[in-house]
Amino acid sequence: MGAYKCAAFLEELADREAIRHCLARYCRGIDRLDEDLLQSVYWDGAMDDHVNFVGTGQDFIPHVFGALGPMRQTQHLIGNILIDMDGKSAAHCETYFQAFHSIPKGSDGGAQDLFVGGRYVDRFEKRDDEWRIASRVVIIDWFREYPDSGEFADKPLGLDIRPGLRKPLDRSYSLMKNDVE
Repeated sequence: MGAYKCAAFLEELADREAIRHCLARYCRGIDRLDEDLLQSVYWDGAMDDHVNFVGTGQDFIPHVFGALGPMRQTQHLIGNILIDMDGKSAAHCETYFQAFHSIPKGSDGGAQDLFVGGRYVDRFEKRDDEWRIASRVVIIDWFREYPDSGEFADKPLGLDIRPGLRKPLDRSYSLMKNDVE
């Protein structure tokens, strides 16, 4: 491989990794309700067609905080990531995800669990050497609801587990740099 081809190959690998990192920041931002982190994944004016929301990424953030804020826990996991580069400054990306939501029900402190599987279909753009989402469509492939939820207070398997929390109370914020960018 010639020097030019090698440099171009390495640049594309770095671009692909930057896109993956943006997707990981999105999941952390959603689960920790970290507004600054979520702002870092969308370009200004980016569009998001997200199940029951269609609007800009900036408008999606308060919408999703209102929806997820009352939940006890959420966890968004990403799987297969197919990235089709469109030149050096755009990419189309399909990312499989699974999301868990512990949803409060009733006044007794109980909860139900919702599992969702689907795909983020994104157009990423690179501006000033940074990759962010320019548009997103969320496709839901499946979901499962369970009428009750595991309770950490019941010490599952006899373990005293401290569940994950939202920003800034989640332990990861003291264990990692706060600006995970």
